[in-house]
Amino acid sequence: MQIFNDYVQPNFVVESGDFLANFVEHRPFLKDINAKSNLHLVDVASIHYEPFGIYPGKTKTLSEVSEGAKVAVPNDPTNEARALLLLEANNLIKLKENTGIDATINDIAENPNKIEILEVEAAQIPRLINEVDLAVINGNYAIDAGFSVSKDAIAYEKADSLAAKTYENVIVVKQGNENDPRIQALVKALTSKEIRDFITNKYDGAVIPAIIETATSATEETNK
Repeated sequence: MQIFNDYVQPNFVVESGDFLANFVEHRPFLKDINAKSNLHLVDVASIHYEPFGIYPGKTKTLSEVSEGAKVAVPNDPTNEARALLLLEANNLIKLKENTGIDATINDIAENPNKIEILEVEAAQIPRLINEVDLAVINGNYAIDAGFSVSKDAIAYEKADSLAAKTYENVIVVKQGNENDPRIQALVKALTSKEIRDFITNKYDGAVIPAIIETATSATEETNK
């Protein structure tokens, strides 16, 4: 095993054959780097996801959200879409049909409480928690700020949600190596009950095991 300090190099070393697999990314990132760098990489298994959570600031529960409430969300496209989907799942807004993971604030079709959505750099949101009514925070930044998804969030992405399935961290190999016995052994190990229980117990909801399913359809989508 080797640890890299970026998300790009692990893909190049798998493409070159220097490494058999990597475990650093989700499918949208994989699809993007395949297209931009002419790589031939596929995912073979989903392992876990790091859920976004809605955290209370001035407003402590979703039922208390009042007209004009301020809600902080990440300002980068990928994370903003996840935040908006989570707000929609909890009936705070409604997005235009078929918006999905490309959602922006311009796709909000209904906003019954006229909440004010503040677009903020993701890492800065935890620092604003006491200045807004609600904050939608990435899993890693929530951990860094000392928040617990299971104890502090008033809502979070469920394992069967579109965002969770889209942004699961996956094992990636070069196309053609999917059935390599070493890869099959790795997949079996990382999707085992022992590892899933370890993730659940170690990370207290900040990291959640993915729903186990075949990656065939996702692999085909990655290569389109």
